[in-house]
Order: sequence, then C-alpha cells, then structure tokens
Amino acid sequence: MYDIKKGYELAKEYYAQYGIDVDKVIEICDKTPISMHCWQGDDVNGFEKKEGGLTGGIQTTGNYPGAARNAEELRADIEKAMEFIPGELKVNVHANYQEADTFVDRDAITEENFKNWADWAVEKGIGLDFNPTYFSHPLSEKATLSSADENVRKFWVKHGIACRKIGEYFYKRTGKVCVINHWTPDGDKEFPIDTLTPRTQLKKSYDEIFEATKDVEGVMDGIESKVFGIGAESFTAGSHEFCMGYVMKANKDHIIMTLDTGHYHPTEVVSAKLGAVYTFSDHVLLHVSRPVRWDSDHVVAFDDETKAIMEELVRLDKLEDTYIATDFFDASINRIAAWAIGMRNTRKAMLYALLQPTEMMKKLEAEGDVSGRLAVSQEFKAAPFSLVWDYYCEKTNKGVGLSWLDEVRKYEKEVLLNR
Repeated sequence: MYDIKKGYELAKEYYAQYGIDVDKVIEICDKTPISMHCWQGDDVNGFEKKEGGLTGGIQTTGNYPGAARNAEELRADIEKAMEFIPGELKVNVHANYQEADTFVDRDAITEENFKNWADWAVEKGIGLDFNPTYFSHPLSEKATLSSADENVRKFWVKHGIACRKIGEYFYKRTGKVCVINHWTPDGDKEFPIDTLTPRTQLKKSYDEIFEATKDVEGVMDGIESKVFGIGAESFTAGSHEFCMGYVMKANKDHIIMTLDTGHYHPTEVVSAKLGAVYTFSDHVLLHVSRPVRWDSDHVVAFDDETKAIMEELVRLDKLEDTYIATDFFDASINRIAAWAIGMRNTRKAMLYALLQPTEMMKKLEAEGDVSGRLAVSQEFKAAPFSLVWDYYCEKTNKGVGLSWLDEVRKYEKEVLLNR
C-alpha cells in the first residue's frame, strides 16, 4: 500500500490552489446521511408468514447462496456491510420485513412488529426509514390504492395509515426523522380506455392516508412515480406527472417528490430534474440505483449519472435538503459485496462532487465566460480525487481500495455458505 497520508497531503495542495478546503469537504461528506436499503440482503422477499414470490413488476435475478432467512440474519448482514461503508448511515425497511410469531396482514401491522428493528437502530445509533409494501400480496394483483374495488382500496389505505404510525414510532425511538416512501405498482399491461378514474382513486387514497394521520410527527413522505413495470408496460397510475402534481397540489411540508434513477425513460436522467423540482419544493427524496435498459435496480456504479446527480445537488446547495437512499437488489453476486460496492459508490460520488470548484464555475458562468466554465469542469475530471477517497476510507476505518473484499469473502465462507 502506498503512503496514503502523503498522497492526501499532495491532493490537498492541488485542491487548495482552487480554493477547496479538503478537510471541510470530508466533514460535509461524512455527516450527510445515506439510507441503506435492507432488501438487498434477502432479494426483497421479506419475512411475512406467507406463500408466494415477488409481484408488482419487481424481479431479482440470480441464485447466489447466503440470502438472509430471517430478520436476525439480515441485521447481522447489514452490520457486516456497514463495516465497509463510510459516513453517516440510516437503514431503510419495507413493511414486509415485519416480525411476528403468527401472520399479521398488512392492514394490521403495528409498531410491535418492528420493535426489534427499533431496538437495534437505537443500539447502533442510526435512524430508520420505512416503506409501505404495496406489492407481493394477494390483494395487489390487480391494483392497490387505485383499485376500483372499494374493499381492496380500503385495505391498502389502512396499510398506508399503519405505516405512517410506524414511521412516527421510529422517529420517537431513534430521534431521527423517518422518511417514508409511497410507491404502488398499479398499472395496465395494455392501454386502458379510462386513465383518469384510477388516478382519481389513487389521489383519494393518498388524501385519506394523510388526513387520518395528520397528527403524526417526525415523518417525511416521498411520493414515487414510475414510467412502467413488468405487467404494467402501457400505463401506471402513479406516473411522474401524477406524482409531481399530487406533491405540488398537496402543498404540505412533509409530502415531497421521490426521484428514483430507474423510474424514467432511458433518455431521461434524474440529474436534469432536480433543479426543476427544487424550484417548487424544499426537499426531495432521492433513490439511487442503476437501470440497465429498464428499471433493473443494478448495484450503484461510480458512473456519469451518479456523479452528475451529486454534482447537481452540490451546485444547487441542496445536499443537506435531499434525503438520499439506495435502492438496488442483485441476487447474482455476494449480497454483502453488493451493498458495500453500491453504498461506497454513492458516497464516493458525493465526495467527488464536493471536490469540484463550484463557486469558481458559478462565477465564470455569471460573467458569461462559458469557455472558462467548460475548461474548469473538464480539467477536474482528472483531479487527484482517489487520493482523498483513500484517505477518507482509512480515516473512518472502512477499508482502503479493495482491502474490504477479503473480509466479505471470509464472512461468506464462515457465515453465508452455512445457511
């Protein structure tokens, strides 16, 4: 291993000539929370006492050994992955990760079904986020919150209400805001004749959920859109236009837009949407994933779009106002490695963005010097960023370079392969 401290000092000199305080950058990066999704560890199956696999257009591919079989194993796997992920973390839990001795249907879940999650989070000093699970259920086969069947719609409204109350419970236990993400796969494989009624029903359902829980504290609610899903290729009730319209019309501080990097057409990018949404909203919930030709939720890469998203948040001065969460699931590789790679890349992109000479480029832009703006932005693509990243990982004891990979392989041999 090279002299990491020496490399860092050289990098500091380089960045200092452009007015960048690297120590301050690391401090900002380290304290910005990223919410780590629990469902990478068991392929989104959850722990309800029920039969049946994934539905709602969600697919996990691969059969890599060692998936968590219960909540205890999942939490242990999350802890192992956290050993290699720098920066402040939260954990994001779906409602189907409830714990109960006997089956509890989703309209009847309570804080008691998530007490172990809360106890664990308090012990680890981390926050918890939450998600209603509007899929993989006998009553989700046709529609959920947009259903024309009033009994079905009411069932899912009760689920949403229960989830917001559990979110408040998480907030009170951890002392950290609980961000709840509302996403439903409701849609149609073919083009429907009536595209208004399902959306009217969906709006009605969200209205009822938020009205019934208007006294809930410490919860932020993201409304997530999707362009299409498997089995809903032609129509989704919760389209981008619907969800943005709902958020803006609601005009409530706790109801915000969720932007998922995989939920748009292949030529659309979330980085180009952030400025428009922030024109009208104080906060955004960001789901970082990696679509490959569709919303395939591949492990987050240190790619151009992930870097562009973080650069946009820094340039807008909205990093602190954005709730950043990961959302991917890969059953074809070691699941601990998937978490570590995806989460490290998300944090890495954030650090990369913070090390840009943003104020210099803004000044050049304001002066009309677009040539200078382009020159500076391109020059920094070759800046000695990796030297700062290695130092940050060493400082936080999260593994420099690929040193963490041997620990993951050891855990696989000793724990995962024995399941």
